Amino acid sequence: MPAKSRLSIDEVRHRLADAASVVVLTGAGISAESGVPTYRGTGGLWKNFRAQDLATLEAFDRDPALVWGWYRNRRRALLDCKPNPAHRALAAAAVNPERELIVITQNIDGLHTIAGLADPLEIHGNIWREKCVRCRHRVDRTADYTARRVPAEDAPPPKCPGCDDLLRPDVVWFGEQLDPLLLDSAFRAAEACDVMLVVGTSCEVHPAALIPLVARKAGACLVEINLEPTPLTERCDASLFAPAGQTVPELFG
Repeated sequence: MPAKSRLSIDEVRHRLADAASVVVLTGAGISAESGVPTYRGTGGLWKNFRAQDLATLEAFDRDPALVWGWYRNRRRALLDCKPNPAHRALAAAAVNPERELIVITQNIDGLHTIAGLADPLEIHGNIWREKCVRCRHRVDRTADYTARRVPAEDAPPPKCPGCDDLLRPDVVWFGEQLDPLLLDSAFRAAEACDVMLVVGTSCEVHPAALIPLVARKAGACLVEINLEPTPLTERCDASLFAPAGQTVPELFG
């Protein structure tokens, strides 16, 4: 059902100030302002491989060294990408003791965590984490970002410190299901929030695209921040078509 009214940015600020619970869903648009490269489309080739060729369990089983080479290439590209004002504003807003703020992100770049946000719901995983293919032990390599340290693309795939089996990137690959516990937490947060901000995502990838609709159905004020209209626009109480790095700090300032 379309929203009955359209709120101004000042009205959105008042809604946020009065809210007891705010949920923010972020997508590629917020990280694009930090210079995070995309690996989709014609510009996303690496050694003539597409993301769809490498980000699969089948590709990893077939050639883990090749897949790790690509992910190390991606990590190296992220070393020069810093959290932007939108990331920092959300991290600052999350420490307000008078309001609960939960960030759900589709991004795997880790920039929310690097900005200082505690426990974002990274429903598609985090490129700076690794998990064992056997025992599921996880290793966090976020410190490598700070130290600007990434192994060479042709270095051997990392091994689990517990069982010595292979570690894989802790991200959701094509054909894999999202972590049901994380997804459940995301939907529960959406059902309980007073305001939901949708930042930098077209809301076309499922099941994340359903999260704002759950919030809207539960009565939350739904606000999108994007550079252009999306399939969600007609359902929003406000659509702020401007860069996230400009708009998010204005809303929480």
